[in-house]
Amino acid sequence: MADWLAALDRRAELRAKAGLTRRLHPRPADDGMTDLAGNDYLGLATHPEVTAAAATALSAYGLGATGSRLVRGSTDAHQALEDELALWLGTDKALVFSSGYLANLGALRALVQPRTLLVSDAHNHASLIDGCRISGAETVVAAHADVTAVAAALAVAPGRPAVVVTESVFSVDGDLAPLAELHAVARRYGALLLIDDAHGLGVTGPSGAGAVAAAGLAGEPDVVVTATLSKALGGAGGVVAGPAEFVRHLVETGRTFIFDTALPPAVAAGVHAALRLARAGDDLRAELADRVALAVGRLRAAGLTVSTPDGAVVSVTAPGPEAATAWAADCRDRGVAVGCFRPPSTPDSRSRLRITVSAGVPRADFERALDVIVDSAP
Repeated sequence: MADWLAALDRRAELRAKAGLTRRLHPRPADDGMTDLAGNDYLGLATHPEVTAAAATALSAYGLGATGSRLVRGSTDAHQALEDELALWLGTDKALVFSSGYLANLGALRALVQPRTLLVSDAHNHASLIDGCRISGAETVVAAHADVTAVAAALAVAPGRPAVVVTESVFSVDGDLAPLAELHAVARRYGALLLIDDAHGLGVTGPSGAGAVAAAGLAGEPDVVVTATLSKALGGAGGVVAGPAEFVRHLVETGRTFIFDTALPPAVAAGVHAALRLARAGDDLRAELADRVALAVGRLRAAGLTVSTPDGAVVSVTAPGPEAATAWAADCRDRGVAVGCFRPPSTPDSRSRLRITVSAGVPRADFERALDVIVDSAP
């Protein structure tokens, strides 16, 4: 009976030799770290208006939603958030899920019908990859941000329903997909376009409405938008937004919506307050863009290989997985939290530190953190 546990131990040993061990690092509420690893891009997670809205809803509704959305879990807090999300994103309707991961799984499964072809970008997030797998549809992985490759995949499947699947701002290197060009190709072949705007929402676009809006695709009938509410909005949950008919289809058939306990009302209320701050937060976005430019310039001046970000994700190449792990640990020991991405989490087998820039970090702390990253570089 212990053989299976011994097998797991052996697999853990192999991961350790490859520098792929992962560990949890529990933190107290105030650990004194300069956070360049989380995704609180606008610093709204602890904004007084956000926490006050969540506290008021917590007192009114209690800790949890107490049920799935179709049983007892839908509240007026959820409805108000969905209405404003749809208005912000420029879509007919928006539907809130308990996580961005489940939103992507649900959206992809709902878009698939018999014979559907999915054309997925090679750098897509794990939630999109898993959504393609779970959907059961044939999936072609297209070269990263390659519109010609997408067109070629669609051209060899004439007459089949198809969906082009992409992130907007990619989560590993922070580069922007050619959304307008992808939409033009998808429309030429009668395909739909699913865009995960997790790292664009709140950061780019008019009033922070995201990369989809910035590309002029808001409200297009052949575009479905997903996003998480845990990044620029500082909360939790996910959203799928698009035509009213598609949102109705999700409500009636989406398993990750129907059978999952709803997002807590207190979180929905807090996110709603964050959304209003984000819409009016052009000054925060300007500060964020300035910090991104500062980070890229400082790190490149030190001789490091740095991505060219279109959002607030800055990727810095490491020599290998062990070096990346040691680099991140050294930063952490000096009070700076950074992301550490290694295979198989990276789509190109390249290890890197991922720095997520936040306007909520005090400026002096942010600049000191850049010095720590440079001084700790392998």
